[in-house]
Formats: sequence, structure tokens, C-alpha cells
Amino acid sequence: MSRIVACLWVLGAFLLTSPAAGQDTEAPLPVETEDPNTRRLSLAEVIKMAREQSPSYQQALTQLENRTWQYQNYKSNYLPQLTLNATLPDYTKSINPVVQNTGSIEFRKQHISTSYAELALSQNIGLTGGVISINTNLKRIDDFLQPDTMVGHSYASTPAVITLSQPLFRHNGLKWDRKTEPLRFEEAKRNFWEEMERIAIRASDLYFSQLHSQISYDIAQKNVANNDTLFKIAQTRFYNAKISVNELLQLELSLLNSRQSLEQAKLDIETSTIRLKSYLGITDDSPIRLTTPDAIPQFDVDETAALKYAHDNRSRMIGIKREEIEAERGLDWAEKDTGLNANLFLQYGLVQQSTAFSETYRDPSEQQRVSIGLSVPIMDWGRTKSRVGTARAHLKYVKGNLEQQRASFDQDVYLQVKRFKMLREQMKIAQQANGLAERRYLGAKDRYLTGKISLLELNQAATERDSARRSYVSSLRNFWDAYYNLRLQTLYDFETNQPLILPMPF
Repeated sequence: MSRIVACLWVLGAFLLTSPAAGQDTEAPLPVETEDPNTRRLSLAEVIKMAREQSPSYQQALTQLENRTWQYQNYKSNYLPQLTLNATLPDYTKSINPVVQNTGSIEFRKQHISTSYAELALSQNIGLTGGVISINTNLKRIDDFLQPDTMVGHSYASTPAVITLSQPLFRHNGLKWDRKTEPLRFEEAKRNFWEEMERIAIRASDLYFSQLHSQISYDIAQKNVANNDTLFKIAQTRFYNAKISVNELLQLELSLLNSRQSLEQAKLDIETSTIRLKSYLGITDDSPIRLTTPDAIPQFDVDETAALKYAHDNRSRMIGIKREEIEAERGLDWAEKDTGLNANLFLQYGLVQQSTAFSETYRDPSEQQRVSIGLSVPIMDWGRTKSRVGTARAHLKYVKGNLEQQRASFDQDVYLQVKRFKMLREQMKIAQQANGLAERRYLGAKDRYLTGKISLLELNQAATERDSARRSYVSSLRNFWDAYYNLRLQTLYDFETNQPLILPMPF
């Protein structure tokens, strides 16, 4: 008797919610209309925006611009420098020590004004590390303590003087700069274009995070609509005693779970949209709708060719060469700047002095100077030997380390090509599986409505359909990640058969 009462109670509860009971059923879910301001973006458009307006692009551009100015500064070291130096005037009124004719020093009152102007043209000699310069200058001294009957001013001029300052046996930094600075600048340019590919990889990752959230939201909406329809049909079938109470409760539970999943999907898509907009530098509140990048580029990638492109284009290969030269430079410095050092100074010019400006440049006298300075270490307690030994050991270590880096570099390129090919095949399989799962679910839904399969089989088909869809998007994500990583590893576009090294962006 108690079982009969319980069944009647459950039946009455469902009759109250069934259409046959004459009560209002649950209203169907409202169909969400798309915001007219919605941005529709493809993967290519997102990457293009990231490469043109994202903060990461601006940062990369600033770094390249900074390195460009540094390179211009390096080149200026090998160009003539014209300088004007002047003191107009240097006024003094004081008591100062003055050297007398006898060689003694006495304190005397001084009230003078000194003026000086010099024009100097200098040029570094990159081959030898010396400096050659041509100077001309004029000096004037005004002595205010001279009697009014005497001339209180005088001039001294150097119409022209040529000076050569040449270090001997020393480390020539200018010569080594010629080897390293062009490599450093070329490395910076390659780094910029590599950064463009890294931006594409990051934008692609955020794109697929958004796309995954978008598809999960679409699936959740579809599941809510399907479960709502199935539950309403089940209510009618339960009223007609065609299904059990347990099956009806399962459908109602599925509807509640799908609604809960929809709420979570709304939060996930909002979060991923904010992250994508922040990276792209988008500040408006318009929603974003992404398209699935189903079109897969078809091209052949040969491992040998990819390795050649990587060696020709990547900044790391230039960096390896630069680091080896810098280690050799360190050894050269240790050997030359810790041993015998000498400096040669040569100067030849013309000089004249007079109390009248018009006579200052008339019949100038010759000025000559020759100087050789030496520095010879006699006892340094092994300092020179230790510095040279340290530099040689460092060079040996750098060469060994760089050789290992070359091998690792080649291995990374080879494995990236293999990964790209594998993921492209996996993506094709996932695309087929996605289509099969969708068709299987639609068939299972029709068979369930006709009573040919159970609810368990329908739920399994729905689960497999959602899983196949998500798996397909994950395969797309992995493929495009491998695609842009292949471009990064080689700085080469295999789709158009062109290198990715372009002219300077400014």
C-alpha cells in the first residue's frame, strides 16, 4: 500500500507540470541576439592586430630603435669629428703665486682676462687604434695692471698643428668593434622579426583560449536547449506511461547540469575575452566573435632546407659567431694590455705671438714634438700569466659551449619540422572525428525520440560529440602553434617561399 501511495504522489507531482494537466510549462530559453557591435575576427586578423598595435609590438620596436641608435653611435667613431672649444673670457683678479725670472716663486697681484678659442678636427684610425687631429687656436691675454702707456694685451696663435697619437702593441678596440658591432646590429634586427613570430604565437594562444571558451559556450547553450526539449518530451511520455520515473529524473538532472555549465561558460568566455583584448590593445567594450581557422595550409617542409634557412636567418647563429669573436677579443686584450706597452706622440705645426692681432699670423715659427712612452712590467707576481691563462680558458669554454648550442639548435629545428608534420596529420584525423561524432549524435537523437535507444546511449553520443568538438579545436590549436613555431625556428615562410626578414619598420 505504501509503494502505491508513493507512486501516486510522484505521478501527481509530474502531472502538475505536464501539458496535459493544463498547467503552465517552463518557458523556452530566450534566443540570445548578437550585439550589432560584435567584432568578427579570424586568426589572421588577430595576429595582424597583435603585430601592429599590441604593447608587445611597441616594446619590440622600441628595443630595435634603441639598438639602431647604438649602431649609429658606433659608426660615428670612424668618422671625422669637428669640435669648437672656447673660453670667452677667463677673468681673474687676485693674488697668486707667480714664477719669477730667477726661477723663484712670489705672490703677486694679478688682474687679467684670458680668452681662448680652438677648432679641432680629429679622426680615429680604425686599423691601428690611433688618433690623428688638425687643430688651430688663438689666445689673448689682457693685463689690466700694465700702465696706460704700455700695451696691456698680447696674442698667441697656432695657425695649424697636426698631431698623431698612436698606441703601440696595445689592444685595438676599434678593430674588434668592426667585427662585433655589425653582428650585434644584425642580431638585433633578426631578434625583432623573431619577436614578431613570438607575438603571433602568443596571439594564437590567446585566440584559441577565446575560441575554446566560445565553443564551450555554444555547446553549453545547445545542451541546455536540447535537454530542455528532451525533458518536455519526457514529461509527455511519462504522462503516457512510456518511460520510468528514474529516466525522467535523469533528464531533469541533465537539464540542471547543463544550465550550470552554461553559467560557467559565460564566465570563461568573459575572462578569455578580457585577456585577448588586453594583449591586442583593444579598449572598447564590444564583444568578440572568432571564426574557426579550418583552412589548413598545404606545403612541403624538408628538414635539410629548414635547417639551412634557420642557419641563414636566425639571430642565434649570428649571436654564436659574435660570442666567439668576443671571447677572442678578451684573449687579445689580456695578451696585449698586460705586457709591453708603448705610446707614440708626433706633433708638427706653426705658432706665432704678438701684441698686435694683425701680426699674430705673420711669419709663424715651426712647432715640433716627438714623444715615445714605454711601460714594461718587470715583476707582477704572475698577474699577466694568470690573466692570459684565464682568457684562454674562457675562450676554450666558450667554443665548447657554443658548439653544443649549435648541435642543440639543429636538433630543435629538426624536431620542430617533425612535430609540425605530425600535428598536421593529427588535425586531419580530428576533423574527420568531429564530423562523425556530430552525425552520430543527430542519428542517436532521432532514434531516441522514436524509442529505439535508451537515454544512456543518447547521453553517451552527446558526450562524444562535445569531446570530439573540443578535441578538434585542441588539434587546431596545436597545429597553428607548430606552424608559427616553425616560422620562428627558421624565419622563413614555407607557404609563400619567402624569408621573414623584411626591411626596417622605421
